Amino acid sequence: MSPEYEAGFDVSGRLLAEERAGDNAPPLSVSELSAVLKRTVEDRFGHVRLRGEISGFKRAASGHLYLCLKDDNAVIDAVMWKGGAQRLPFAPQDGVEVIATGKLTTYPGRSKYQIVIDRMELAGEGALMALLEKLKAKLAAEGLFDRSAKRAIPFMPRTIGVVTSPTGAVIRDILHRLEDRCPTNVLLWPVLVQGQGAADQVARAVRGFSAMQPGGPLPRPDLVIVARGGGSIEDLWSFNEEIVVRAVAECSIPVISAVGHETDTTLCDHAADMRAPTPTAAAEMAVPVRTDLMAMLTEQGLRMDRAVRRGAAQARERLEMQARLMPTPDMLLAPQRQRLDQLSGDLGNCLRHRVSDARAHLNQAGGALRPALLHQHLARAKERLDRQRLRPDYLSRVFRDRATAFDRLSRLFVSVNPDLPLARGFARVMAEGRLVRSVAEAQAAGAVLLHFSDGAVGADVGPRSTSPTLEMAPPQAISPSSRSSRKAQERGENRQQDLFS
Repeated sequence: MSPEYEAGFDVSGRLLAEERAGDNAPPLSVSELSAVLKRTVEDRFGHVRLRGEISGFKRAASGHLYLCLKDDNAVIDAVMWKGGAQRLPFAPQDGVEVIATGKLTTYPGRSKYQIVIDRMELAGEGALMALLEKLKAKLAAEGLFDRSAKRAIPFMPRTIGVVTSPTGAVIRDILHRLEDRCPTNVLLWPVLVQGQGAADQVARAVRGFSAMQPGGPLPRPDLVIVARGGGSIEDLWSFNEEIVVRAVAECSIPVISAVGHETDTTLCDHAADMRAPTPTAAAEMAVPVRTDLMAMLTEQGLRMDRAVRRGAAQARERLEMQARLMPTPDMLLAPQRQRLDQLSGDLGNCLRHRVSDARAHLNQAGGALRPALLHQHLARAKERLDRQRLRPDYLSRVFRDRATAFDRLSRLFVSVNPDLPLARGFARVMAEGRLVRSVAEAQAAGAVLLHFSDGAVGADVGPRSTSPTLEMAPPQAISPSSRSSRKAQERGENRQQDLFS
């Protein structure tokens, strides 16, 4: 190593770097070096095409796409700005092999390089079919293709909504077939059927028909046909987009999918209520043949007329049979006529007998109506009237009898008055509002109320002794005076015991 080289690297161990004469490599800043690298990479790789598998796909809220492209040995970061992402004909997913076209650039903030993608395509039909199968499995797992949820197509729709291109042959074929079979109202929602924005327009059209309300300015369709002519899988890819499939599955109106030819199958066909092999076949499925319908109606009318006539004929036959079994009016009226004749003949005799009896009764009653007999009846009536008149002696007797009866009742009332004996020293024993008539009742009550003439007082009654003893007074001599007084006392006691004396 030369001394000059060693001096350039400051072998002396100086702490500060110094500019040396003849040095043509001044130090660069990090930003300057990053800018140089960015220009070099972009100039050298201004247009590249990369084939790789998508990994780590993410769609930012701004609409930009961030992903990685990888193969067996290497990985490169990639970004696709919002404008290019909106032009993508398919929805990127992890695991899909694509060919990306763009330019390489660097990201100075992380010292990384990446590719800015301008256009991205599927790497061959195999990758496209893999993406299709992956999306089909996802939507099937959600139940969008469940056959049990499919609705029946209306037999005779009044209005049919058609989602297709307004300039293609598809709409003309549908209108021509409807005109031939059964003319009906058709509402066309014009859309793109392939290319950028086609999937969004088709989904918006299906949702627009579904959101229409009955009674609006335009009639709400009874049936929707989503139609497109044949083409390659790339041409029909708009009808495989998830947004279209979900719109068809969520439509509140029955949908017929008529995309492509008979051999073409899209996810829209699986989500629709019915699949038609061609747009013309969809028109045939939508409406019946008018002539066949009219012939059927005519046949039904004839059958109904024959049924009515046959029923009327059978009813007439039953009526005639019943009429033959029923009796004639002469037979029904014969007993009444005979009885009428009998009663008419008996009527004259009955009237004559009635008049004869009435005349005899009148003669008998007339003979009893003599003046002497009438005077006799009048005299007896006067006698009865005299007996019914109120004479003073009769009234006096009645008053005396009533007074005697009243005095007797008054004395009886006084004699039975329970409070009268209380004035003579007796007391009325009551317990709990009832009259006590015995010692047992008094002892059972325990407390009694004694009513006297001047008031009432309570008293407690003790239980009776189980072995009562009689206290005998000592014998005393009884004098005649005491004997007489005792007899008088006994007579007084006897009088006292008589409550009503």
